[in-house]
Amino acid sequence: MNEHEADAAPEPADYAGAVYGSLLAASVIVGAAAEGPPPAAGELIVLLVCTGVVFWLTHTYAELISGGYPARRLTWGNLRAVARSEWPLAQASFPPAIAAAFTSSLGGSNAVVAWVAVSVAVISQVIWGVAAAVRIRSTRNVVIVSGVANLVLGLAIVVLKVAVTAH
Repeated sequence: MNEHEADAAPEPADYAGAVYGSLLAASVIVGAAAEGPPPAAGELIVLLVCTGVVFWLTHTYAELISGGYPARRLTWGNLRAVARSEWPLAQASFPPAIAAAFTSSLGGSNAVVAWVAVSVAVISQVIWGVAAAVRIRSTRNVVIVSGVANLVLGLAIVVLKVAVTAH
């Protein structure tokens, strides 16, 4: 392996980024309705995907700089490896966006679209949290705690959505 190949060694998938991205997606959905009715499905989909991509780019940049020179040289190989590692943060916006599109195509109102999308974001967050615990071969109790903790965090966003839309 030459010096450049060592720089570009692939990094493992960022499960924390996926959990964070799912919580971010739920927050975007809630925040989009903070000042009025839920946005149209198309607007919500664009908000979700664009926010996920912008945070992915930001996290990629921050990881490159924080690991930075001279520990990690700024090369195209390193950029690709870090971007690939951080990709789950952006990916986490896709399931709620797809759910929004699907629900809208079935004739769901904007409110129903938003509720389905936030539900998918929370369910995804729980799945990512459990997958992370399983991947590191945690005990059953740790896997359960991971799932419950992520469910509680996601439900906190849902409670905020209810509180915001009630006013």
